[in-house]
Amino acid sequence: MLTIAEPSRTTPVAHEADICVIGGSCTGVFAAVRAARLGASVAIVELGGFFGGVATAGLVNVWHSLKDIHDERQIIGGLTQETIDRLHRRAAVEFGTSPHAAYFLNTEELKIELDNLITEANVRPFLHARFVTPAVVDGRLDAVIVEDKSGRRAIRAKYFVDATGDGDLIYRIGLPTRFLGDIQPPTACCIIEGLGKIEEANPGFKLNEAVFNPEFPEALKLGFLWAAWVAGSRDMKMVAGTRVANADCSDADQLTAAEMEGRRQIRAMVDILRNHFSRGGEVFLRGVPSYIGIRETRHAKCLHSVAEMELLTGHAFEDTIGCGTYHVDVHHSEKPGLTFRNLDGTEEWVVPGRPPVRGRWRPESDDTPPFYQFPYRSLVPEGGKNVLVAGRLIDCDRGAYGALRVMVNCNQTGEAAGVASVLALAENSTVADVNFARLRQTMRDGGSLL
Repeated sequence: MLTIAEPSRTTPVAHEADICVIGGSCTGVFAAVRAARLGASVAIVELGGFFGGVATAGLVNVWHSLKDIHDERQIIGGLTQETIDRLHRRAAVEFGTSPHAAYFLNTEELKIELDNLITEANVRPFLHARFVTPAVVDGRLDAVIVEDKSGRRAIRAKYFVDATGDGDLIYRIGLPTRFLGDIQPPTACCIIEGLGKIEEANPGFKLNEAVFNPEFPEALKLGFLWAAWVAGSRDMKMVAGTRVANADCSDADQLTAAEMEGRRQIRAMVDILRNHFSRGGEVFLRGVPSYIGIRETRHAKCLHSVAEMELLTGHAFEDTIGCGTYHVDVHHSEKPGLTFRNLDGTEEWVVPGRPPVRGRWRPESDDTPPFYQFPYRSLVPEGGKNVLVAGRLIDCDRGAYGALRVMVNCNQTGEAAGVASVLALAENSTVADVNFARLRQTMRDGGSLL
């Protein structure tokens, strides 16, 4: 490989903080805000021009239920509930009837609401800033180097949270990471106008079958599709029907290819609608994502790896920092469709246009947990003294990851990482030495439901 020698240089320190969060998804924002509300000085670094991650840049406008499987007891609170409440006051959220589509967000309003959360908490934002490399001193992360419009700059902090999704920070520090084999494929979502008119004009029309129909020359390779109305509209839908198999989006070249392939598939979906179901100019492509929706890349190797059976049997952890009910949901690259496993012991393999293949992952039982839990130790990287991970970097096996990767769960990991960083700061301890009971109580005091 050819190389180019760069001259040595010094990098100016643009900011110093107690805690620095890398990655500005809701996970990262919630980490930063919870830490700042506890009195820490906090900086947050985001590659894009706005916060929100998959919800905003990726166009995914659905959050799942905050209650147990009986829809009785609320099990998720904190900044997820607060954000829903704030959006509700602006008529920017609608309420669904399914636990797997409980809230439909106006993600344009969400961008501004996340700005407000950051501003109100006095968090120092760095937008359009790419994390480049870590600066490690005596085995401890001392600063992160970023590149933005002002050039190459450093941000020093005492503690850091890697909320990049791909583990960019921990990987470049040299902390251990791993892949889980068949990477769940990314999806480029889109906003399509005119689907309501097509449904009216074509009785029995099913979008999740039409785009995979091999009779159409534009048909996508058989995969999976779901869609949700855009909040405030009844003729625009967010459509998640593309998938790019075997794409490791932590690799720059594969990410580039996946972005372009995702957009190609979006156009193919629109062409199917226009060419085979539309009587004229009813169908319009109104939005493509500024970043493809990445389901999975690296995972951190942490002090505990959550097992699928720990979730599905409702295992209680002494260091629980989050709860959820979203079922195990594994998208496949090597075959079409996806596999669901539920807390009640049922499972099914779902492929568009085919009858679901139903079964059980355990015998019928009255002992069904109403929700599952996940622990703080799965956010503590092996060998990390002052670095935590949050979001889809959580350490778990393939099945557990199928449940934990959704936003309402990732949000809670962000809050836990923010609070834990402040507690470690107060004790001048490593992140592994944070007292579990104190962490959980401090999270509860801030609105989390544990």
